[in-house]
Amino acid sequence: MAASNSRSCLQYLLHLAHDNLDFRLPEIKALLALRTKPFRPCENFKEKSPFWCLDGLCEDDVRSIMARSVCAKSAFELWGHGQTHSELKTSILNYPLENMSPFMHKNSTYRINVYTFNKTLQFADRIKRIDAMEYLPFEGTVSLKEPENIFCLLEDYGTDPNNIPEHPNYIYFGRWIADGQRELIRSHSVKNRHFIGNTSMDAGLSFLMANHAKVKENDLIFDPFVGTGRSSRKNQKWRGPDENIRANLRQYGTERMYLDVMVSDAAKPVWRKAALFDAIITDPPYGIRESTRKTGSHKDITKPPDGIYVESHVPVSQAYHLSDIFTDLLNFSAHHLVIGGRVVYWLPVYRPEYCEEMVPLHPCLLLISNCEQTLSSHTSRRLITMEKIKEPEELDSQAHLSDPRFSPYQGHNAFREKYFSGLNKRCGKEDNKSEVNGE
Repeated sequence: MAASNSRSCLQYLLHLAHDNLDFRLPEIKALLALRTKPFRPCENFKEKSPFWCLDGLCEDDVRSIMARSVCAKSAFELWGHGQTHSELKTSILNYPLENMSPFMHKNSTYRINVYTFNKTLQFADRIKRIDAMEYLPFEGTVSLKEPENIFCLLEDYGTDPNNIPEHPNYIYFGRWIADGQRELIRSHSVKNRHFIGNTSMDAGLSFLMANHAKVKENDLIFDPFVGTGRSSRKNQKWRGPDENIRANLRQYGTERMYLDVMVSDAAKPVWRKAALFDAIITDPPYGIRESTRKTGSHKDITKPPDGIYVESHVPVSQAYHLSDIFTDLLNFSAHHLVIGGRVVYWLPVYRPEYCEEMVPLHPCLLLISNCEQTLSSHTSRRLITMEKIKEPEELDSQAHLSDPRFSPYQGHNAFREKYFSGLNKRCGKEDNKSEVNGE
């Protein structure tokens, strides 16, 4: 087979899953950035489309993306495209023969698949589609079970399931390169995990967070809000002796990547002053299951002399507002990330009041992406990705206080009240509707 970099005029087609739409572009851009490649979409790019055509890549780049992506289903070397089958034929026949010939010689085996988005074709119609492509100069032998090369005809019928057109909006044909890692979402499902905590993250979102953070082999990753350590199994209050994070990594064959966990107050500095981490990936507490607290008190408390400790001492705690949590997180990231390292975290928002100015900023951190996951009609959480661009200076940790955008950002303190207020309003409406219906 000819090397991919010796062939000219190559474009690649990504077929993406039609979920988590906001998260797809930042994921693909981050994975390309790991190979120092820019995101170069072809003409007429539509971010919400399930098909993206990309320029400026080689086959190794595409395989690297697909080895990590949980948003992309499959990738193809694009041989032709058009709004009709006639346009598709013209496009394919104009594709350089030298790009096709390594995969169509007489000693090769192949198969053609037909895929439709937002429409189901009968088997007979699929066969008709394949038979109509007899103009392709295949010299090899068809092999349905173990072909050397797989080709795919992809038809896009739009994204509205209530308004499916008779004919496709657009058609693509190409050589299959690789599939994405969607299977990881199932194999790492929380349902089958050895240990789960109160707020264990969905597997698919966890992989997305790692990809947005540009995590690569041998990186040092930190999660300052890794969890409560309590079990979330039904009728089980405490963890078993082998219910822990290490056991989860052992379950997935990645125990060698585990370093350690420690119990500490995220509001208190416990790390030496150094840029230690390649990425910080976390899901801070929102104050929904229980209020967020930190050690300390607003009252004047006499401290015992150094070196003297009271037995069975229980630390005094005080409220830890969301605005303070995010301030501390960004300051910590600015001091402890390496240059170019990323912090990826979830920001809960009350949707009726949300605006982009509410996203916390820091002089040392560049906002890369802001992706929404809707939780209810009135609440959502946004996956924020930021990249460290400079080392912190003396006044950087307080810079956000003078920024006018900090004012609405303080509104996150009331997220718990707004969350339950919206929930109660919705329940009240449902109760009134039941009474009207005589239920």
